[in-house]
Amino acid sequence: MQNVRIHEPQTGGRRVIDKIVEVSLSSGDPLVKLRVPQPRDLECRVPRVTSDRSRHVPLGPNSSEKLLQSSIIADKYQLFEQVEGSSLYRCMDINSKEELVCKIVSRESHSLVSAHYKLDFNSRISSIHEVIARNRYLYLIFPKAHGDLHSYVRSRKRLRESEAKKLFRQIAETVQVCHENGIVLRDLKLRKFVFADQHRTELKLESLEDAVVLEEPDSDWLHDKRGCPAYVSPEILKAGAHYSGKAADMWSLGVILYTMLVGRYPFNDSEHASLFAKISRGHFVIPECLSARARCLIRSLLRREPSERITSDDILYHPWLAKEDRDWSSKACDQLVPESSLYDD
Repeated sequence: MQNVRIHEPQTGGRRVIDKIVEVSLSSGDPLVKLRVPQPRDLECRVPRVTSDRSRHVPLGPNSSEKLLQSSIIADKYQLFEQVEGSSLYRCMDINSKEELVCKIVSRESHSLVSAHYKLDFNSRISSIHEVIARNRYLYLIFPKAHGDLHSYVRSRKRLRESEAKKLFRQIAETVQVCHENGIVLRDLKLRKFVFADQHRTELKLESLEDAVVLEEPDSDWLHDKRGCPAYVSPEILKAGAHYSGKAADMWSLGVILYTMLVGRYPFNDSEHASLFAKISRGHFVIPECLSARARCLIRSLLRREPSERITSDDILYHPWLAKEDRDWSSKACDQLVPESSLYDD
């Protein structure tokens, strides 16, 4: 008997930033708590934004655009509405009129800031343009992006292998650099990657939100369970178990690659409990429309046993990524990436 309970606890009269999903995959099994980030209710949904004139402007789900447009940060940036499907806000440099984006976090978010500065050299990760400290919050200013990968794949239904290979190689390189520098990304998904150019050929990781900076780079055992349901790995669903953060990231990469090439998620269900049961079994079908090398890489990533998954160091040497083949010609896979918030929001 599968059951799932969604908890949305109240804290001081306002909603918490994440949704806690408790799921038992079979009768008598202990409940597993999974923290599911809610982009429209993340820590960027702070109670108020404060300008240098100490004028308080409330920000919340019902905030009007007029109120948002009156929000000034440090007499330098004007804050606008939230970017669709993201935890960032649009903003503009008042003097230069340059369009940027802003992430608002608590002043205790040291891990996020330190992770960004640790990887500031990497062109595949959005660099922090400026950090502004005000009262209880930090305002992280980032360059503006040109759309996210989830929306792009959904609009295209699926990507040709030649295009997917170029984009996925950039994603794999990003994960490899993070792991090499002792950073586990967690909550990896299509929407986390945004386009740095108008031609949509260059990807960047939007932010290192939810990332963990390991105290010892070679020890990546984690116990905090969080992520978008369709992307979580089987070991995260085991009650009370520690898991390898890097191996969990590789599973999420497998979901990303599958979705880019097929146009749907490898594990699909409208109910959390049924979805988690499918993920725990680890059974999925790869359409024959994909090349043999692409199918091989997907299977190398979506292995139930974490120790059997390909690593971030080895993935770049996989034949599908390492060799430039002529574009794979096959019958169409007429699928569409769901718009449901259960998966990529």
